[in-house]
Amino acid sequence: MSGAVGNNLLLQYYFSPTRFEHKRRTNSSISSWRSSFFQPRAISQTHQLPLSTELHGQILTVKKIISRMGKRRAVTRSSQAVLATDPSSELLVEKFNLDGNVELKVEVSSPTSGSVAVVNIQVTSGGDSLLLHWGAVKPQNKNWILPQRRPVGTMVYQNQALRSPFVKFGSSAVLKLEIDDPSIQALEFIIFDESQNKWYKNNGGNIRVQLPARESRTKSVSVPEDLVQIQAYLRWERNGKQIYTPEQEKEEYEAARLELFEEIARGSSIQDLRTKLTSKNDIRESKEKLVSGTKSDILDDLVQIQAYVRWEKAGKPNYSPEQQLKEFEEARKELQVELDKGSSLEDIQKKIVKGEIKTQVAKQLAKKKFFMVERIQRKNRDVMQLLTKFSSEPKELNVYSETQVLSEVQQFVKEKENHIADPVLCKKIYKIADKELQVLVAKPSGKTKVYLATDLPKSVVLHWALSERPGQWAAPPLSVLPADSVSLTKAAETKFSTNSVDNQSYKVQSLEITIDDEKFVGMPFVLFSDGKWINNSGSDFYIDFRAESRKVQKDAGDGRGTSKALLGKIAELESEAQKSFMHRFNIAADLMEEATNAGELGLAAILVWMRFMATRQLVWNKNYNVKPREISKAQDRLTDFLQKVYGNHPHYREITRMIMSTVGRGGEGDVGQRIRDEILVIQRNNDCKGGMMEEWHQKLHNNTSPDDVVICQALIDYIESDFDISIYWKTLNDNGITKERLLGYDRAIHSEPNFRRDQKDGLLRDLQNYLRTLKAVHSGADLEVAIANCMGYRTEGQGFMVGVKINPVPGLPSGFQELLQFILVNIEEKNVEALLEGLLEAREELRPMLSQSNERLRDLIFLDIALDSTVRTAVERGYEELSNASSEKIMYFISLVIENLALSVDNNEDLIYCLKGWNLALTMLKSGDDHWAMFAKSVLDRTRLALAGKAESLHQLLQPSAQYLGALLGVDQGVVEIFTEEIIRGGSAASLSSLLNRLDPILRQTAHLGSWQVISPIEAIGYVVVVDELLSVQNKSFSKPTILVAKSVRGEEEIPDGAVAVLTPDMPDVLSHVSVRARNSKVCFATCFDSNILADIQANEGKLLLLKPTSADVVYSEMQEDDLENSVDSKIVSSAPPVALVRKQFAGRYAIRSEEFTSDMVGAKSRNIAHLKVKVPSWINVPTSVALPFGVFETVLSDDLNEIVATKLQVLKTKLDGGDFSALGEIRDKVLELSAPPQLVKELKDVMQQSDMPWPGDEGSQRWEQAWMAIKKVWASKWNDRAYFSTRKVKLDHDYLCMAILVQEIINADYAFVIHTTNPSSGDSSEIYCEVVKGLGETLVGAYPGRALSFVCKKNDLNSPQVLGYPSKPVGLYIKRSMIFRSDSNGEDLEGYAGAGLYDSVPMDEEEEVVLDYSSDPLIVDNNFRCSILSTIAQAGSAIEDIYGSAQDVEGVVKDGKIYVVQTRPQM
Repeated sequence: MSGAVGNNLLLQYYFSPTRFEHKRRTNSSISSWRSSFFQPRAISQTHQLPLSTELHGQILTVKKIISRMGKRRAVTRSSQAVLATDPSSELLVEKFNLDGNVELKVEVSSPTSGSVAVVNIQVTSGGDSLLLHWGAVKPQNKNWILPQRRPVGTMVYQNQALRSPFVKFGSSAVLKLEIDDPSIQALEFIIFDESQNKWYKNNGGNIRVQLPARESRTKSVSVPEDLVQIQAYLRWERNGKQIYTPEQEKEEYEAARLELFEEIARGSSIQDLRTKLTSKNDIRESKEKLVSGTKSDILDDLVQIQAYVRWEKAGKPNYSPEQQLKEFEEARKELQVELDKGSSLEDIQKKIVKGEIKTQVAKQLAKKKFFMVERIQRKNRDVMQLLTKFSSEPKELNVYSETQVLSEVQQFVKEKENHIADPVLCKKIYKIADKELQVLVAKPSGKTKVYLATDLPKSVVLHWALSERPGQWAAPPLSVLPADSVSLTKAAETKFSTNSVDNQSYKVQSLEITIDDEKFVGMPFVLFSDGKWINNSGSDFYIDFRAESRKVQKDAGDGRGTSKALLGKIAELESEAQKSFMHRFNIAADLMEEATNAGELGLAAILVWMRFMATRQLVWNKNYNVKPREISKAQDRLTDFLQKVYGNHPHYREITRMIMSTVGRGGEGDVGQRIRDEILVIQRNNDCKGGMMEEWHQKLHNNTSPDDVVICQALIDYIESDFDISIYWKTLNDNGITKERLLGYDRAIHSEPNFRRDQKDGLLRDLQNYLRTLKAVHSGADLEVAIANCMGYRTEGQGFMVGVKINPVPGLPSGFQELLQFILVNIEEKNVEALLEGLLEAREELRPMLSQSNERLRDLIFLDIALDSTVRTAVERGYEELSNASSEKIMYFISLVIENLALSVDNNEDLIYCLKGWNLALTMLKSGDDHWAMFAKSVLDRTRLALAGKAESLHQLLQPSAQYLGALLGVDQGVVEIFTEEIIRGGSAASLSSLLNRLDPILRQTAHLGSWQVISPIEAIGYVVVVDELLSVQNKSFSKPTILVAKSVRGEEEIPDGAVAVLTPDMPDVLSHVSVRARNSKVCFATCFDSNILADIQANEGKLLLLKPTSADVVYSEMQEDDLENSVDSKIVSSAPPVALVRKQFAGRYAIRSEEFTSDMVGAKSRNIAHLKVKVPSWINVPTSVALPFGVFETVLSDDLNEIVATKLQVLKTKLDGGDFSALGEIRDKVLELSAPPQLVKELKDVMQQSDMPWPGDEGSQRWEQAWMAIKKVWASKWNDRAYFSTRKVKLDHDYLCMAILVQEIINADYAFVIHTTNPSSGDSSEIYCEVVKGLGETLVGAYPGRALSFVCKKNDLNSPQVLGYPSKPVGLYIKRSMIFRSDSNGEDLEGYAGAGLYDSVPMDEEEEVVLDYSSDPLIVDNNFRCSILSTIAQAGSAIEDIYGSAQDVEGVVKDGKIYVVQTRPQM
């Protein structure tokens, strides 16, 4: 009947409803746990221990007499309206007027013996959605009992009342109650109108219906207790084996007895009842189990006590009936062992009391309820419903484009700062009306130097002191006083002087003070000027010397990429904000409108400021006494603004969540006031009014802060550890609170806690309650607090202490409360999978409400933030669980964390498709697909790219503001530098990254991918150099052979001179430009997937290594200098092979058809495509082409239309020849200013129309202008940085480079491909290697992140392609019907020079980037389709190689299953 008994008061606290007059009130303290065990019957009462046992049928409650149990305090019900009934009457009727024209009519029928009492309730002119909130009254119960016979649709409300729906009937609502329990004397109820959120009472009280007494024919009949026990068991089964409280157990037992009385009243005999009840097999089996222990000589009362001891040692869990029986048997076995050793029963009794019986129990969570489901059943949802996608809004990049004008004092301090060689401790700026006071503190060895400067117009006197402890004013030693100072009793006075730096005169007064005694921790001061005392907004100025030396950014920079004006205003207001949290939160609230108007960067400014505060980089309070209630109110005001931004600006929701996570929830009035009141109650109740508790009390009264949450938790940990003071300090220090910080409060905490043992229980109870109060104000995103605020709770006041009442958030989803209860119950489970499912289900259920208008939206947001945070901590706790987990389990965890991340961020389309990819990978794994690991690896790579992209976007948004504001406020530069990194680490993205790292080697091993992908298998020997980006060194020349380890390789870089190898963890395509150039230059190029291997190579930086690559691995070893000298391979090629360009001349034609393509007119690209068009099989399509031949650019430039442009270009070329490479960008811009000669337009139009190609001008002049701009961009790409430096490297004359342009109609491809008809990685000419992407081919040949689908195909078996890797590119490019203008220079296909891809091909229209969903792509999910497409691509490559008789590099697309080849060139 009873699972574990004892209320889970923690859960009850968070799920308690708003209480009404009839409800019992519970003390908010957490009670001790009690447990009930099934047991047959106490056979002997001979041996009594200091414990008492209460027998209720089959339930034995065992409890220590001396233990303090949580007590309930019954409150007398107020019953203003009573309907009394006369037993002699057949039908009793009473009417009530509830509210205006709303009437209540109650009819009670008088039952005969053995029948039920019927109560008919009718409400006239009420609402459309009425509920009867009701319970029954028995003589022995002060609280309501809940009858088992209930109307259809009745719900149990918090185990304290029933809620039954009325049935609408015309203008009335009716409800019928049937009461079959003769012991019920009366019903009490009130009525709730859900549609109007209104309660109907009778003069503020409950309505009471007195039921008629029944005639009893059973008074003289006694029902045997064993039958009552069996009937109670059957009721328990019938009711779903619920967990009952001790009070409910008693009620159930009595209800079972009354049911048997009813049977007797209907004519059944005791024997009939016995036969009926004992015929149940399950009852007989249960009874046999229960009495099996009687065969032992161990007395049952000792077994009961030993079972209780086991229960306590296990952490007082709630046991199911089956577990209770098992516990009895285990206890019996333990006592039997002692009996077998020769112990007497008396000895065993003594050992039990002393706890000397050996037990083996596992500690369990006290609040775990075994009646709850082991895991929740998640709903089937379309993951696309999670999609949030917003077009990016313009950002306020920089309010002031001009250079910031520094004030005189700022110029002075900047010059002074540049001359300070010592570490700068801090930098402070104080506003004094429209003037400034700036303070620098430096820390030379063994000394402290203070620099002060101000632009106040009148002479200034510094009235100052030194402090050995914060807040102290002590006269400075004479040895530290500057000249002309005056020593006073507890201070000194020193005049500022006017001086200059570097002979630059400023109207600035300054002062320097050197303190050579390290015992001083700070310097308080005020200023005197123009007959007035000047302080810090009512407080003393104070400079803290105690912080460790930190790097302070010396120059705030120009504020680019920030909301500069807002950040400047924040910096000006910081001195005011330092007074208290009330000031800071009110200032932030005042700035919210300006921040929102400034857009995402404005909100970024608020976030950076609030996070600097939350991480204790800013002063929390300074000499200002503020009530907790006022802090709470200010928080409430700020979070109200934030919830409005969240609701009204969906595209700012992510950053608004981030701001709210740094700010407590706050609350109007009462919640904050309890902080001040409740500490007094704790001191009074527990006799701890002095020492540390009094110091903390004074601190709380002066200015409460988030530190108080940590202090309270530290006290709880200290008490729970049996008063281990080291635990107290560990909790403080782990959360950033040092002894110095405690001493630094305005009301310092000097003492350590020192409690008596008799205070333990009371302090634990009260401090745990107090922790909830503190979190309610300071920790809005704390899970338990967030749940409480959403579900509602009420806390009574004691004496002068205010009570708190929080109403539930209306409109929460059905079953949401139970879901949150499941989460709280499982919150500390070691096996976190079920918890993660619950957390994600809760967030999914909550998500629709977050996008709807709700005055309690703030509480829903805080709950969602808390659930999000709990996912991260749960995953981190689950790492151990995953140590030896299967791939399936790790992948499932990854999918859960991605789902969580997608629920937290804006523009989550890429993450959604990653999630779909993981779901597909799991399906492939479960179905036995051989490619599951390879596909999962591609999804893993894409997920990493998504995380990197998210990190980069956050860095661009937040880091400039962090650097700018950090410099203005003197924040530790080390903190500023990792600002965004720490935000990322604190989110679930970091947990996801860790999971990916765990899975990666498993997938590589399963898919036989190895640790390397070798792109260019060239043996090399060189010195290791580690760089962040290959791009940063592409134009560098290394003087000795160099192995570059580059963290980032985009795919379009040059290989620098002197580099013999490039190793990277990045994933450039095998056919990317940098890959091709590496192979052409005979440079080793490989991707390393194993971070440990790469770290080992990086650890050899500066050393000489030998690399020996194969097609799938790289073996490396350390070498000596002699090996380098003897190595032929290590010789540096100082110059490229001799190549030369031949200047091309204009042939007099602006445009030509493909039939006219010759080597004098166009490059190899155009000639090859023309040749192909007449040679390839008919199933291979080649688009029609025309060209602008060589010399057209130079001719257009020399046209009179472009005389000014030509002149300026010549100047820029001279500048470039002089080594000023900034001219490259200027030249490109200037080329775009060219005008088209009319003859060019005419000839190009004629040629295109003759070739049946669409003429852009037919769609309007704007379309031609788009085409003309694309042509100019191709010409301008001659001066691309990459192309220019590449030609310089091989000593090509750049002036001789000529650019023809191949014009083709774009095919809006389904897929694009590149074929190398000889495998470039292995050099195997019998094998074709291909890469395929979705959409246009620019994502394949350009610098787009991610990998293409790659496959190989043997030339003798073209119908059997072998996939090497699945795609991970997150985006594809698509375009409407358009034209493309391809570069075709005379420098792209020179023998010995990899010039291909250096110059641009430009479409007339912008391509659309589409985030790709591979989970529904037939190339991935349809094996037959994939084989068909890949085979056809391979066959096209083979056919083209046959046409040319040599290995080819082929580009093409697939559209509607057809192959189109757009270009081919010899493979290099």
